Amino acid sequence: MSEDVIKADPPDPRRVDGAADSGAEPSAHGHRNLGIALALISMAQLMVVLDGTIVNIALPHIQTDLGFTNASLPWVVNAYALAFGGLLLLGGRMGDILGRRKVFIFGVVLFGVASFLGGIAQSETMLLASRILQGVGAAAASPNALALITTTFPAGKERNRAMGVYAAMSGAGAAVGLILGGALTEASWRWTFFINTPIGLIVAVLALRYLGESARQTGKFDLPGAITGTVGLTSLVYGLTHAAQSSWSDATTVAFIAAGVVLIAVFLTIEARSRHALMPFRILANRTRGVSFFVMLIVGAALFSMFYFLGIFIQNVMGYSALKTGFAFLPFSFGIVVAAQVASALIARLDPRWIAGAGTLLAAGGMFGFSQLEVDSTYLTHVLPYILLLSFGMGLLFVPLTLTAVSGVANEDSGVGSAVLNTVQQIGGAIGLALLGTVSTTAIKDKFTELAPGIAKAAQSGSSPDQVKQLQAQAEGIATTHGFTVAFMVSAFLFLGAAVVTLVGLSVKHADLANDGQPVHVG
Repeated sequence: MSEDVIKADPPDPRRVDGAADSGAEPSAHGHRNLGIALALISMAQLMVVLDGTIVNIALPHIQTDLGFTNASLPWVVNAYALAFGGLLLLGGRMGDILGRRKVFIFGVVLFGVASFLGGIAQSETMLLASRILQGVGAAAASPNALALITTTFPAGKERNRAMGVYAAMSGAGAAVGLILGGALTEASWRWTFFINTPIGLIVAVLALRYLGESARQTGKFDLPGAITGTVGLTSLVYGLTHAAQSSWSDATTVAFIAAGVVLIAVFLTIEARSRHALMPFRILANRTRGVSFFVMLIVGAALFSMFYFLGIFIQNVMGYSALKTGFAFLPFSFGIVVAAQVASALIARLDPRWIAGAGTLLAAGGMFGFSQLEVDSTYLTHVLPYILLLSFGMGLLFVPLTLTAVSGVANEDSGVGSAVLNTVQQIGGAIGLALLGTVSTTAIKDKFTELAPGIAKAAQSGSSPDQVKQLQAQAEGIATTHGFTVAFMVSAFLFLGAAVVTLVGLSVKHADLANDGQPVHVG
């Protein structure tokens, strides 16, 4: 197979900042302006993450204006998520080889330009193309944002604080996206895209001044791995989604799922044999990192479904407007930010397994609370308490997992190591939402079939058309609520499984994190 070779630049004898070829960041930039550097990195990460949800509330308006069908509309979300998750590993490797600041800036600029194209889109094709470009830009920016933290901030207190802010932006971005989506949609759905353009350009300009460049590594681009991994993931997600429209035994469903599994197996084979793999197995071989990645995969599957199902429930069953629905998620943002700061303080005194384990248990409790929702549930009594419980659990979870996932990674792998963490979360979210969407849709269909005879009986007994319509609307609300609560219960079990894996498998000590993942020897 052919791979493009990129050589590292020779050391510059004029450099006086003390940055070694090991990849340390030049202190003349980021190390003198840590606050500004952290603000830029966090702003870019927030922009990338919130875009995963900011468009959700605007989907009905997009469908009306651009003529999307019910079958094609989900790809407004999927096109972004799959391009983002599928190319994250390549984005991380690009940062290692070409320079992390350079690729980071390229990513935020592309993201901003693609967002503008999405805002002016006049057709389905143009919008989907812009969403794919947004995903490519996010895949370049996001892993290198985290890599810039690990190489700019020294291990210990400063890096823990920076990771706390980064994790808060990563976790809160989805909820902030729902709030902005609701507010901006009131004006026009196009503003859900336009808002990213000035942010991306401002971050790119300031990054040239306040972020230091990393030393470039010698390596190759694993294009066969990137292609097989992305196409395999897309095929798998399409197959899982198609099952909701037909059945698990449908030929199209089986074909796409089988093709996805085969391509992912080919991807793993390529990675195992390549000397310059996108996902080096040496990164996964470390127990601490392997557990961190696996738990994040499960968490992504459960968390993405929460935003999707709860957002629809609040609007369609509880009757909230788009803007009011966005604000209903605001406590999630506050909770996760507060908990992330608590976790970043605790990590210096407690081992990560206890903090992350507690977080997953709290999140499981929140999901179980959502599984008890009914048609007549109220926000203050039946939704808000569990939003807060879930958000606090996620804040406690994100910080230690982010630290343990990149702890002890060799400098030449820091970019790709960071990308794996983001990749597994996106992959988990895409697969989880597709699978839980199918589970939910099946449960909704079964429940509505159960209620249909009562509606037919009312129509035959002489009820007025308005009364029949009212009964049908009630049945739809009951069926929808039932389907969503089934999905929430599955998500609760996913979090419980993540808790067990975290408590049993995560063995790194808090003292080791302060020493950049190297065991601390006393005496």
